[in-house]
Amino acid sequence: MKKILVKDKKLRIYLKKNQHICFVLKCIANNSNFSKFVRWKALLKIKIINYHKSKSLLTYRCVQTINKKRFNKLTTYSRQLFLKLIRDGKIFGFQKSSW
Repeated sequence: MKKILVKDKKLRIYLKKNQHICFVLKCIANNSNFSKFVRWKALLKIKIINYHKSKSLLTYRCVQTINKKRFNKLTTYSRQLFLKLIRDGKIFGFQKSSW
C-alpha cells in the first residue's frame, strides 16, 4: 500500500511541475492567430507530456489508512480516522456529540 502512496505523490509532483507548460501549449493550440503548423506542434507536445500522466489518474486517499472510498477532502483523513481523532480530542474545535 505504501507503493500506491509513493506513486501518487510522484504523479502530483509531475503534474504540478508541468501544469504551467500545458496551459501555455493549450493556449497556443486554441489560438487561431498562429499558423496550423505551430498549433499542431503544440498539440503534439501536449500529447507527449500527458501520455501516461493526467489529472484524471489522481485519487484522493487518506494519509494514514490509504482508504479512498470514505475520504473527506477537507481534512485528508478517512471518515473513520477523522471520528477517532475527534473522540480522542486531537482535533481542536470539534467534539463528538452524544444525546
